[in-house]
Amino acid sequence: MPDPVNVLVVDDSALMRNLVSKMIEATPGLRVADKAMNGLFALQKIPRCNPDVIVLDIEMPEMNGIEFLKERRRLGIDVPVVVLSAVARKGAEITMEALALGASDFITKPSGSVSSDIHTVAGELARLLLVYGTRYQNSKGKTPAAYPFEYPELMLGKEAGVARPVPSALREPKASGRPVPSRAPGPIDLIAIGISTGGPNALRQVFARIDPNLAAPVVVVQHMPPGFTEEFARSLDRICPLDVKEASDGDILKPGRVLIAPGDKHLLVEKKSLAAVARLSDAPPENGHRPSADVLFASVAREFGNRALGVIMTGMGRDGARELGTLYKEGSITLGQDEGSSVVYGMPKVAFDLGHVTEQVPLDRMADRISELARQHR
Repeated sequence: MPDPVNVLVVDDSALMRNLVSKMIEATPGLRVADKAMNGLFALQKIPRCNPDVIVLDIEMPEMNGIEFLKERRRLGIDVPVVVLSAVARKGAEITMEALALGASDFITKPSGSVSSDIHTVAGELARLLLVYGTRYQNSKGKTPAAYPFEYPELMLGKEAGVARPVPSALREPKASGRPVPSRAPGPIDLIAIGISTGGPNALRQVFARIDPNLAAPVVVVQHMPPGFTEEFARSLDRICPLDVKEASDGDILKPGRVLIAPGDKHLLVEKKSLAAVARLSDAPPENGHRPSADVLFASVAREFGNRALGVIMTGMGRDGARELGTLYKEGSITLGQDEGSSVVYGMPKVAFDLGHVTEQVPLDRMADRISELARQHR
């Protein structure tokens, strides 16, 4: 029999515990395993309720979320954690610390620590719990329940609705409609990355290992709400040998610099007479996202043609897949994260199936492969 995803809800507010639990129980494939009012009680309950994923508040008495994550790491507990975070500068800093301590992802409370309107993010929370909980079930040899029809974009495997990864070696791109590059790749003058669910930790892994002498600038679209990308860039800057910052309009694209798209702003690139620069836009969302990887890739293809490297990584949906094909057709090299290492094989899967990916790469090889290609194509 398929196993539902068992969720442990940790929040010091009885109202929040009840509201979040009701949302979970209303979602097919999810079940509340237990509730805890702080991290200390959560640690006591984990061995008894055997959760597949934990929803964690940060500000709690006795043992807060950060202290819980430190103790979780010390005890070797590998149950994934989705942080419920309030939107504020302080909240952004703590949320990035939580990710650095091993939290898998985060979702923002719509109106502060106690959000009676938490139902407005019910769909997003359910998707994250299904993604990380099912991935954990797979790792433990459980039989995950099929995803409900409402979440077809959460596929991690070959069959719709079933979260069983298929080795990328068994997959072949669809031949029909595969684009043909108009020319051979030129020197790599720019590296553009599009990424979503599972992205914060994936990018931490990539940028911690990137070549410190990387000769091309890097621009990144990570789907993330406003208020968090500045601190996210700072957190990457602390572990990356390159200079990482949130992009501002007019920032120069130069080797040794990584620019992260601000939340709720599209990031584009523009070549000027003396230098290429970043441009920010308030244009409508693309594929439901602002920033959008498709918007970034389209501008890179227009301005850099065959002199770029496009990378599409873990994420739900299709964002970036279409315009990665424009980069491919222009002659640029394109990489896609492989299925086995993607938290959600959505964006890279669509790009691969469309024939827009030159090469699939596992996450633990992504930094090395980007660095190798940048050295080879100078």
